[in-house]
Amino acid sequence: MQGIRSTVRIGLVTLLCISLAGCTERVRTHGYVPSEDELQQIVPGVDTRGTVEDLIGVPSTSGALSDSGFYYIESDVRHYAWQRPEVVDREVLAITFDNAGVVENIERFGLQDGQVVPIARRITRSGDGDISFIRKLFGNIGGINAADFFN
Repeated sequence: MQGIRSTVRIGLVTLLCISLAGCTERVRTHGYVPSEDELQQIVPGVDTRGTVEDLIGVPSTSGALSDSGFYYIESDVRHYAWQRPEVVDREVLAITFDNAGVVENIERFGLQDGQVVPIARRITRSGDGDISFIRKLFGNIGGINAADFFN
């Protein structure tokens, strides 16, 4: 009897430890932003797109309008138990170029400078509203005219 109780206690303690481990906070970093030391190597008015890529690496994304700039994005996302992941810090480094492809400006933006913008969503909404498949299937029954088949 004593052996069963100690086995149950060990099992409960193990289960409790595993449950508590699932509730720990994890912060993951996504992306890359060059350090200030690396940015000191870039000289506005002198360096070009190619030299920037050589010095600090390829950007996370580039400007959509006529390739106007490079954007390096780094986000810290907090994961806690069953809760939805939360962005706790984001840094965006924007390097803009003139029409000749020469560095024009270097700016840093943080989470406090704007809103969290989801880069991609995996939900596609249809324009049908709440119409079910069955309703769509039977919705045209009254709209068919026999005369349309014989003309």
